[in-house]
Amino acid sequence: MKLLTSLCSLLLTGLAACQSNAPSASEKDPSATGIPVSIAAPETGPMSDSVELNATATFLLKTYVKAVANGYLQASGIKTGQHVTRGQVLFTLKTKEAENLGNTINRLDSSFRFTGLITIKAPGNGYITQLAIQAGSYVQDGEQLATISDDNSFAFVLNIPYEYTPLIAANRKVTVLLPDGQQLDGHMEAPLPTVDSVSQTQNYVIRVATTQLIPENLIAKVRLLKSRRPNTVFVPKAAVLSDESQSEYWIMKMTDSSTAVKQVIQKGMETGNKIEVLSPLLTVKDRVLVSGNYGLPDTATVTIVNKQPI
Repeated sequence: MKLLTSLCSLLLTGLAACQSNAPSASEKDPSATGIPVSIAAPETGPMSDSVELNATATFLLKTYVKAVANGYLQASGIKTGQHVTRGQVLFTLKTKEAENLGNTINRLDSSFRFTGLITIKAPGNGYITQLAIQAGSYVQDGEQLATISDDNSFAFVLNIPYEYTPLIAANRKVTVLLPDGQQLDGHMEAPLPTVDSVSQTQNYVIRVATTQLIPENLIAKVRLLKSRRPNTVFVPKAAVLSDESQSEYWIMKMTDSSTAVKQVIQKGMETGNKIEVLSPLLTVKDRVLVSGNYGLPDTATVTIVNKQPI
């Protein structure tokens, strides 16, 4: 009896050891639980397609301040970057003849106080962008002393590839985006009558309403609307996959709670992180994979890790 009891105990111990060493169902088939994925629902709404181009800040009109006679600059009360107004005295000039005449007059009558100074004034409002001569220098008649960038001539020059010129009619009013995030309302005027021989771009002048000082040669961005549709169906960009040649596009669409099937699509507009799907027709009740979808077979068993669609 004791021998029988011992044999039964050994048999039970062996069975327990075999069961503990046996692989679980998930260990036998790693795909039984499915590949972890995230899903999202298609959305509907308006969508637009645009092209982004560079626009350069510039002063279209520059005025050159010149000497009106030979002589010495007695004073210069301006500096580069300073704003000046029309009629403001920029330089005082004294000729040799005036100096000799003044010395003679002062000897005859010291109360007369003859100076013989010639004032050179600003021809308009603007900023001093170049200062060529300093006080004490000898200048000749007609010599350039300074350059003034006219306030009223400030604009952005947009470089448009010639094939985009048909877009201009619908984009007369544009938004100019500065590098610091500021947005300025602009109006596009007539093009300059030349095309760059290398880049084949044409320059259009954009006038903006602003009182702030924007440095010349600053590069801003301007978007031109190419097309717009009020009712579209689109999915997140991460949901769309393609072959190496980008000749075929597809999504992985859920057919039930654990099965995703490859579905070839016709892609429409693309903007930001959204891609329009022209066909097949998707609804907001559909679910598409947005992560874990790369490299899946045409039909795959998956496990959804985000319970709420993103």
